[in-house]
Amino acid sequence: MLFRTVPITMTTEISTSINIKEPRWDQGTFMGRAKHFFTVTDPRNVLLTNEQLENAHKVISDYRQGVMSPGLTEDELWRAKYIFDSAFHPDTGEKMILIGRMSAQVPMNMTITGCMMTFYKTTPAVVLWQWINQSFNAIVNYTNRSGDAPLSVNQLGTAYVSATTGAVATALGLNALTKHISPLVGRLVPFAAVAAANCINIPLMRQRELKHGIPITDENDNRLGESTTAAKQAISQVVVSRILMASPGMAIPPFLMNTLEKKAFLKKFPWMSAPIQVVLVGFCLVFATPLCCALFPQKSSMSVSRLEPELQEKIRVSHPGVERVYFNKGL
Repeated sequence: MLFRTVPITMTTEISTSINIKEPRWDQGTFMGRAKHFFTVTDPRNVLLTNEQLENAHKVISDYRQGVMSPGLTEDELWRAKYIFDSAFHPDTGEKMILIGRMSAQVPMNMTITGCMMTFYKTTPAVVLWQWINQSFNAIVNYTNRSGDAPLSVNQLGTAYVSATTGAVATALGLNALTKHISPLVGRLVPFAAVAAANCINIPLMRQRELKHGIPITDENDNRLGESTTAAKQAISQVVVSRILMASPGMAIPPFLMNTLEKKAFLKKFPWMSAPIQVVLVGFCLVFATPLCCALFPQKSSMSVSRLEPELQEKIRVSHPGVERVYFNKGL
């Protein structure tokens, strides 16, 4: 009789010392941040049920209190952490609006951007899609704000109206200027409008942070105060990331579509232009979204010497050994 050797697997108890407050990969390197954000922005997280989200919330909450589910593995713990992070705000702990989550960025942006770049020739279409885009951006910027202080309805309304007006005005103004220039240049107008709107929308949606500051901590997460200087750095980094995030999806497809629309296929089936453009934008965003989020560490830092003078003095008195402070820059 032939006997088959069956490998014996040993089950080891998961360590209670895993720091799930931090990402799984080294955030001091671009590759570590890229791996982290490929997980955070995974569009499949949008499909998770409330039951799955609540289960992940329970696993993480229990683990933080030293309680572990029977049979929980390290991989399952990290999976629960990323499900938790994809749906719950890091500062407030509240469940985020579905379309405002980073996992919704690719499916939402590919649809909106694809349509913006397809229907850019008429004024009603420009107004409609820029309005839809800025409405979506306003939700994303509010959902992923830094800090735990709420915005008032007036602040939200002012930011939303200002950003939408700025985007529409930019798009219409550039459209008027490019009527006598090549169609390819005209296709790049939506990108210019989006870039301009990001410079308006993000600071306005996060104006409270610029006025009152965002929470800063030491390396052990002990809160030291609120800093407007840190807020300026955080918001500047987010604006740069968002503009670069939109760049591939809004700069590459126009060149491809300019060529494709001269071919027989799209001349015969012009209605296919929008779906093709949406797919092209989606392909770009799958990579651009996590890679551009990874340009700057989520947990940003700055030297105490760069903070406001009064805050520097406060930290030197209460925490004399602290030379560097940390803060969540938002997304």
